[in-house]
Amino acid sequence: MTSLLTTAQALADFRVPDTIAQRVAACIACHGREGASNNAAFFPRLAGKPEGYLFNQLVSFRDGRRFNSDMVHLVQHQSDAYLREMAAYFASLDLPYPAVSNVSDASAETLARGKTLALQGDASRGIPACTQCHGAALTGVLPGIPALVGLPRLYLSSQLGAWLSNARHALAPDCMSEVGRKLSTDDVNAVAAWLALQPVPDRAKPASSLPGLLPMPCSAMPVSQR
Repeated sequence: MTSLLTTAQALADFRVPDTIAQRVAACIACHGREGASNNAAFFPRLAGKPEGYLFNQLVSFRDGRRFNSDMVHLVQHQSDAYLREMAAYFASLDLPYPAVSNVSDASAETLARGKTLALQGDASRGIPACTQCHGAALTGVLPGIPALVGLPRLYLSSQLGAWLSNARHALAPDCMSEVGRKLSTDDVNAVAAWLALQPVPDRAKPASSLPGLLPMPCSAMPVSQR
């Protein structure tokens, strides 16, 4: 009886820590421990992404510009202030990236096409290079452009496909929607396959500034940097 009473008292005295880390624990179920996703998973890495980007995506799920039933359920009643606190927490995490596999079932021709689009774009179709916006190392740019390296191929292809099919949106000016409409399915597969094979630089961080002028206005960046 004494043991039971002791156990009951211990349970009564137990308190879940009221910290942001504890409150975003639900995110870990899909995105991985502390937001560092496995490279073979569908879900993207959260750790170290620009705070502005993470905040914008959380708001887009809440406000209907992006749709995923689990994400909508988690954020639909949250305030801007709370979503910004979540974004700041994940942006502050400094965790190593998982090793990138160098094995792909994509053909050499497909990978070459993906590399060209990522690094050079296709001026004849008005498609800018990924590096023009996402940084020379493709590790993202502060405050609002995410990294493209260190992401699973399936996630990359699904999100590029969502821009292509007009299923994903951002606040105006919606630059990725404009780019996405110019991509073909083959383009999407090629870029995703090539990006998924790229090694992540040591201690990868978002760049502090763009490598040059943005090829088009984009809501991800402040007006002063467009």
